[in-house]
Amino acid sequence: MAASRGPVAEACGSRYPFCRELGNIGVAWGAKSLIYNFEEYSLDTDRQELRHGGDLVAVEPQVLDLLLYLIGNRERVVSKDDLIAHVWKGRIVSDSTLTSRIASARQAIRDSGDQQRLIRTIARKGLRFIGEVHESAAKQAPPATGDAALPAQSSAGALPDKPSIAVLPFTNMSGDPEQEYFRDGITEDIITALSRFRWFLVIARSSTFVYKGQGVDVKQVGRDLGARYVLEGSIRKSGQRVRITAQLIDANSGGHIWAEQYDRELTDIFALQDEITARVAAAIQPKLWAAEDVRGTKRSIGDLDAWDLVARAMSHQWKLTPADSRTAISILRQAVQRHPDYGPAHSLLAYVLALSASIGWMPAGRGDELVAELAARAIDLDPDDSWPHEALGQRAVSRRQTNDAIRHYQTALDLNPNLPTAHCNLGWALILGGRSEQALRCFERSRALRTSPRDPWTAFDLSGIGAVHYLAGRYAEAVEWARQAAQVRSGLLTGHRFLCASLAQVGHIEEAKAVMSGLRQLQPDLSIAWMQALPYMPGPLAHLLDGLRKAGLPD
Repeated sequence: MAASRGPVAEACGSRYPFCRELGNIGVAWGAKSLIYNFEEYSLDTDRQELRHGGDLVAVEPQVLDLLLYLIGNRERVVSKDDLIAHVWKGRIVSDSTLTSRIASARQAIRDSGDQQRLIRTIARKGLRFIGEVHESAAKQAPPATGDAALPAQSSAGALPDKPSIAVLPFTNMSGDPEQEYFRDGITEDIITALSRFRWFLVIARSSTFVYKGQGVDVKQVGRDLGARYVLEGSIRKSGQRVRITAQLIDANSGGHIWAEQYDRELTDIFALQDEITARVAAAIQPKLWAAEDVRGTKRSIGDLDAWDLVARAMSHQWKLTPADSRTAISILRQAVQRHPDYGPAHSLLAYVLALSASIGWMPAGRGDELVAELAARAIDLDPDDSWPHEALGQRAVSRRQTNDAIRHYQTALDLNPNLPTAHCNLGWALILGGRSEQALRCFERSRALRTSPRDPWTAFDLSGIGAVHYLAGRYAEAVEWARQAAQVRSGLLTGHRFLCASLAQVGHIEEAKAVMSGLRQLQPDLSIAWMQALPYMPGPLAHLLDGLRKAGLPD
């Protein structure tokens, strides 16, 4: 069946080869956004959405890129090298990854390797999209002012397998037209920041900005856009102060999941925009994990799909106890076994295993090679996922390879700057490597991104700040921070250890010994020998052991 070429292909065709190389998907200068229509499917190049009839089809971004490239180049056979160059941007990928992505693309359009109804394999040459395609211009969003109509209700009631979130334009409550750009900038930045998290789909700006200036029903928005969650907010300016609110809503029930209010001086607008974006983005991920676990609580583990398994596991892991960590590992192992091509399961299992080993919840070295294999597989499946790099950082910490750990954590932050865990872990890697003063900024950044003082990770930040002061000889400050860490999270023994050492160094020997007695009840095997197995560099370790010996820790 012959495939039609369409107006853009005819326009650039032979005169400008680079248009063909871009896949003719509307990214060449001046090209219009297109909708590719084939069989009962439509693929919108602007919204990056695949629909079957009116229903949104959940497709991983990389699989969607592959489909777009194949359809945009349907007049020729696309080689493996073409796919690597344009879908993977030249990154080296394994044959298994390529095969997996092709299979997922076929599955998304109900094709198969046996049928090859739409995507045909040409032996020893490559692939070609052979379905009949008709191109149409994508509909432009209606004006967002005055009495602009809301988008017509679609039949997109079928939600994607993993959670999807729509960020609505924030409401300008001050009535000041000059604040419109600030309002739009906040919304757009939050959409971009959330897109860095790999666990949920973020509805495109072009879809959500249709609602700008309109009073909306979040349940209707969810149905219209196929969104499971809606984030909305408002901005109110008074003099040189601005109040920004944000709330995450379950689009199905209309219930509030999370809300926060920020009152700030309006001095540097762009800095404020960056701060609010970072705080909101960092708050969303753990809230979605918790909300998604609640959705699956009435179902057995055997009935959960890939995303539900990950959400269930991470709801345990975020409690930060040895027992919950073991439960998370067990669930994530099942996710990896059942869904070998699902990247989040691989990256998070690698991270939980590595974290458990680095903080002493499992014997050092156990699962070390498995962590490396899982992380490599996760990167292969999704090179933009930050979590496998966090896992490799934790693994490097356990192996006393602190420079490698710092490099891995920095890579994670390059991919997603709004991960509090990565900032915290980078701080600890710097401490372990003898660069404690540099670590202070990391812990301050990590604390700034946390929205609740009850966040169990807060204790890691507090004990890290205490460790920085201790290693700098500021023992009185170290006592205060370590005490806070011990109070916030009594089960996190790092804070207790630095509290013992700090009290001893300032001469409060009796109190130090009392804390040590309580610590050894929590950890009966604690000794100098046990401490020497931790991945500190020799200088910081000797300094810490000096204080612990003064507090009465035996060899």
